[in-house]
Amino acid sequence: MTSRTIAVDVFDMVVFGATGDLAARKLMPALYRRDLAGQIPPEARIVAVSRRREATRVYVDTVARWLAEFVPETEREDACVERFLARFEHVTLDATGDEGWADLAEVLGRFPERVRAFYLAVGPDLFGAICERIGRHGLVTPQARVVVEKPVGKSGESARVVNDAVGKVFDESQIFRIDHYLGKETVQNLMALRFANALFEPIWNAAHIDHVQITVAETLGVAGRAGYYDTSGALRDMVQNHILQLLCLVAMEPPVSLSADAVRDEKLKVLRSLKPIEAAGVDHLTVRGQYRAGASAGGAVPGYLDELGRADSTTETFVAIKAEVQNWRWAGVPFYLRTGKRLASRVSEIVVSFRPVPHFIFEPSAGPVANNRLVIRLQPDEGVKLWLMIKDPGPGGMRLQHVPLDMSFADAFSDRAPDAYERLLMDVVRGTQTLFMRRDEVDAAWAWVDPILAAWKASSTPPRPYTAGTWGPSAAVALIERDGRTWQDDGY
Repeated sequence: MTSRTIAVDVFDMVVFGATGDLAARKLMPALYRRDLAGQIPPEARIVAVSRRREATRVYVDTVARWLAEFVPETEREDACVERFLARFEHVTLDATGDEGWADLAEVLGRFPERVRAFYLAVGPDLFGAICERIGRHGLVTPQARVVVEKPVGKSGESARVVNDAVGKVFDESQIFRIDHYLGKETVQNLMALRFANALFEPIWNAAHIDHVQITVAETLGVAGRAGYYDTSGALRDMVQNHILQLLCLVAMEPPVSLSADAVRDEKLKVLRSLKPIEAAGVDHLTVRGQYRAGASAGGAVPGYLDELGRADSTTETFVAIKAEVQNWRWAGVPFYLRTGKRLASRVSEIVVSFRPVPHFIFEPSAGPVANNRLVIRLQPDEGVKLWLMIKDPGPGGMRLQHVPLDMSFADAFSDRAPDAYERLLMDVVRGTQTLFMRRDEVDAAWAWVDPILAAWKASSTPPRPYTAGTWGPSAAVALIERDGRTWQDDGY
């Protein structure tokens, strides 16, 4: 089975922070692959903006090295690489001053009618300053869009400051708050599974679903990001955006269409339906942890405090939460959320566990009956498994086995699945906001997360230690097992 590639309109992609790690590892390889697929028109340009005083040809040499490092050799075609590198212009610019802005205006002014996408691959503290100067220098056109990377603030209040600054220059319909998880093929398949199959939607409710687990686990530590990470932590870095967005897609009502606002209206309802976790319940409903030295990927690794170089940090590298969506569809169904660094394996998946059969008709010799489970694996080995009970073949009576119906993306589709950034960048050019967060979504997510952060800050209990290479602190196991359930670490 192959996918179709639909070309987009001619555009100028303006990348602020064009010499940074995000540009090197994600943005330039993603744009190259879309060029390789024939999706980018010949006239489209990439305007690289940075503080470096270097000619375009020098920057192009840097991009060529990035492609050699981050794009497999099998995907590097000389003709396409040459075509792609010819798209670049480099502009030296001071994001917080006036130097270079006239040069950028001159470059963009050559084609004022084009789609113009400003990608802010910089820290959120620069979003406001850059947008203010984009507006002051007359660079906003009816075809302009701006892309802001997470995190959008570190609290509800700081997020409002950032959004106010960006919103003074760009209309909400022009603002694309990117969360790369929403661009993953399997994440989008959540909507296809639910709303394109008569099998699931009638039973997608509290009457038939026992609980939902969402896990985003990493084996890596913070390493070179320790300084940044210590000001963020797992709750801000992963739960407030990625995991809550996954929860929304699992829990939302069917939208009236796949238009951006129809989908985001339903996600917003889920966020506003989350039961608040106040100080009195935070110890019972949340667990925060911090990894200590241990073993990962076959070798010894240091603890978080060792990597940070400080012994007094209470920043969490692991979070587990029992959440509840207070509405008619999900009343009484717990959503167990879990994320962390230096865990036992790298995996992102959603497990929907259905209720047990109401009456067991088999003899005890048939063996136990396990609940049906739908497992959506986001990474690695993207795919979907539906776990069912069947009879073990052969004579000798009824023996039951729990086995999966297995759909692997790699096996089912011959084409390489586009990276999330490839899809999202092309959606920006199209002006399609379905997979991007609206401002009221950001506000609602922070409104749920802020009380948890406040309760942790006021608590005298530090994060619970866990050994690197395990599944987190034992308290996370207790969080789910006191409800008579267990984490599905082998659910796939």
